[in-house]
Amino acid sequence: MTYGEPDRAEPGSSDARAAAKERARELRALHRKQERRRRLIVQLSVLGGALVVIGIVAVTLISMNQSPERGPLNMASDGIKIGTDLTAVRTGGLAPSSTPVPSEVNPVDVVEIRIYVDYLCANCGTFDRKNSEQLRTWVSSGAATLEIHPIALLTTKSAGGSQYSLRAANAAACVAEYSPDSFFDFHEALFRDQPEEGSEGLTDEQLVQRASKAGVTNLSKVATCIEKRRFTSWVQQATVRALNGPIPDADIEAITTAPTIIVNGKRFQYTKEFDAKELAQFVTEVQGDEYTATPEPTPPPTPSATPTPVG
Repeated sequence: MTYGEPDRAEPGSSDARAAAKERARELRALHRKQERRRRLIVQLSVLGGALVVIGIVAVTLISMNQSPERGPLNMASDGIKIGTDLTAVRTGGLAPSSTPVPSEVNPVDVVEIRIYVDYLCANCGTFDRKNSEQLRTWVSSGAATLEIHPIALLTTKSAGGSQYSLRAANAAACVAEYSPDSFFDFHEALFRDQPEEGSEGLTDEQLVQRASKAGVTNLSKVATCIEKRRFTSWVQQATVRALNGPIPDADIEAITTAPTIIVNGKRFQYTKEFDAKELAQFVTEVQGDEYTATPEPTPPPTPSATPTPVG
């Protein structure tokens, strides 16, 4: 035996056989451990895949069972009707594929004004800037109601495929849903520094900023609605309905241009100047003596009344 070297069992000795058996046992134990780990990994992978498949199937089934998006609250007529103190008339949302429900008829001494507008339309902007203060006075006092129908005629007229006309009408629908009494102010805000046709228009973030400045409540919900473009499908359908007609309680069959202004069922044939006196004269003619006899504090509109344009 050489000093400094460990004792080694001679081949064929009982110690050598015992060592071989121990080594074989360790290898079998290691193999079983590795096999268990491999099976666990496979099982987890299968389970994970099954969960993904179940999730996909569940989402698919949910999507298949979901109905198309309803229209915004307070716009069952495809427009929002605003009355005394700029308070909106409350209605349910228009059910998918349903026919719009005309708004309730006004008392005989209250003028009914309906307007169809596209927020990218330059003429719509001009009309609003020259007539909004006059309309605000009439509606706030209870002398008239104003029903605003946002439509998207110029969806393809924005740069970069931004579809501003559609997005702006959707934003208006979002405000009708969550902050209806702020609608008139938001409607006006969309015409201040109005984007030009052919531009990209306002971003969704800028639309939310205008809603905030207009005093819209439930702003977080309005913002989410704008960013998710919740009512774009409804806007498209409402636009088609306006173009195809019929227009209820009106002397026109369908909408052919924007803005379209209807007073007590009669279309207002405006000039390109959109002079506020011109609208006041038309309102006086169609309403007659019943309108001019409206008691104070409601001021009767007269051709001589000159409103202050909104800048």
